[in-house]
Amino acid sequence: MNTLIDTHCHITCDALYERIDEVLENARQAGIEKMLIICTDFTEYERAQQLKEREPERFDIALGFHPNDLYAFQEADYERLEELLKQERLIAVGEIGLDYHWEDVQPQDQKTGFIRQIRLAQKYNKPILIHMREATKDTLDILKDMGPLKGIMHCYSGSKEVAMELIKIGFYISFGGPLTFKNSRGAPATAEALPLNRLFVETDSPYLTPHPFRGKQNEPMYVRYTFDKLCEIKAVEKDLAAEQLRKNYEELFLK
Repeated sequence: MNTLIDTHCHITCDALYERIDEVLENARQAGIEKMLIICTDFTEYERAQQLKEREPERFDIALGFHPNDLYAFQEADYERLEELLKQERLIAVGEIGLDYHWEDVQPQDQKTGFIRQIRLAQKYNKPILIHMREATKDTLDILKDMGPLKGIMHCYSGSKEVAMELIKIGFYISFGGPLTFKNSRGAPATAEALPLNRLFVETDSPYLTPHPFRGKQNEPMYVRYTFDKLCEIKAVEKDLAAEQLRKNYEELFLK
């Protein structure tokens, strides 16, 4: 069985961490060799750090302040985020971005927090992991203005035309469970159009569980279903695809 990387999972959120041993064993049996743990606060980060201390090669850690949560963070939190970057505790900053679907944080305040975190990532030469929802133009404008940049558009659901623009800026495109949904049209078309050397797969667990497990809590073991769908769309052998996605990860995070 080819081994895979889940490039975006929230396994230290409360919903998954309460059964973390089961989640990790399920991932092991499914051939998931590495997980990039996405932390949205410092409690999740501390949990992730404990996991990494146990199995350093199995986990990488990213931390960022989600656009819908920005009012929960103060100046001291940004200072702590920078300290973790300075100490090389984080492989990326994220997930960060813009989300205009909800009205929890005003758009201008989202932009301010987004730009501040991009600048931190640039200062320490780290990739950024982007959340973009109903905010394509503003996200693109900021990214183009802030370059040069590198990172991942996580759980991408936009058009292939925008994806092409993002690749030119320096981003990889990551697909989650929605790629497998029977009513999905845009994501498969985008995946088909993009080169494999700019793609990733992820779970975004515990959210967006792929078909045929929709309705169940998502976890890293299910990334294989998104990967299989990507291979089907791209008409590529699974071993070759797994090797290319591994190279993509090394290219983005380890060079």
